[in-house]
Amino acid sequence: MIKLRAALTSVALAGSIAALSAPAMARDTISIVGSSTVYPFATVVAERFGTSSDFPTPKIESTGSGGGLKIFCQGIGTQHPDITNASRRMKTSEYELCNGNGVKDITEFRIGSDGIVLASSAEAEPMDLTLEQLFLALGEKVPKNGKWVKNPNKMWSDVDSSLPNKKIAVMGPPPTSGTRDSFNELALEAGCDELPEAKSLSKDEHKATCQSIREDGAFIEAGENDNLIVQKLIGDKDMYGVFGYSFLEENADRLQAAAINGVEPEPELIAQDKYPIARSMFFYVKKAHIGVVPGIEQYVAEFVSPRAMGSNGYLKDVGLIVPTRSALMDLQDKVENMPNLAMEELK
Repeated sequence: MIKLRAALTSVALAGSIAALSAPAMARDTISIVGSSTVYPFATVVAERFGTSSDFPTPKIESTGSGGGLKIFCQGIGTQHPDITNASRRMKTSEYELCNGNGVKDITEFRIGSDGIVLASSAEAEPMDLTLEQLFLALGEKVPKNGKWVKNPNKMWSDVDSSLPNKKIAVMGPPPTSGTRDSFNELALEAGCDELPEAKSLSKDEHKATCQSIREDGAFIEAGENDNLIVQKLIGDKDMYGVFGYSFLEENADRLQAAAINGVEPEPELIAQDKYPIARSMFFYVKKAHIGVVPGIEQYVAEFVSPRAMGSNGYLKDVGLIVPTRSALMDLQDKVENMPNLAMEELK
């Protein structure tokens, strides 16, 4: 009986070792996850790549920037994605997660600019908001009589009498979205900093207060699908939505955007960082998968080629605010060299 147990134990142990050491099933299709904002651009590149090369069209999932980086950083092997898109830069905590899971060699590509807009139906009353007003409308806590209190503003006119006398109702992305991260930092925190009361906040209090969105129904999380927000705005003239500029451009005949600090979200102003809620977009490549999954280098080369990202490239036609000629040349050099992203670059 003891010998039988020992034999069974040996068989089970051998099976476990075999399962752990067995390589993941080979994959011939590039796997990409990440930002819903970058998703439309990556999809166009993937389709062009699939039809113009001998490689299959890459598989792309819209998981949000934070969600994509979390999945990307889980490990090496074909059960994990090869590339992740992001509408903000990788955080140091995400870099450390990657490093801890053996994803040590990563190349970063900054692919262009985007603006975050506050959009509404083209038939709605136009708005011109300051960042301060935007924070007072959507911040979880706002100052009142020298104290930070739960946001009492129900109507836009409660924020400022010059704004429409209608209920504050804004649809936007969830916390896993890079658009949400960028909106919290570039719009809410910047608006909060316009208030004299913000100066008295400690470092920890400042971030917690100035980057927190109210949860009482005035801000409605709409998932990672920005097209759902677009459809809602078209049918509701009192609703506003937060998403990337490209979705506004795609629906320019049906939507309009609020001016922010008196500046309209125009491509040239976004590219020059003159529009207050402008941000950069990225994708990250897992170098250990190059040569294992076929076509990764070729896909990246297509993405940063002049025909895709040049001044007359096809990505400009679908709303990407493309980089300058010198920046594009630097990106093409990166494809040749695939330099490793260093932690110091993220600080």
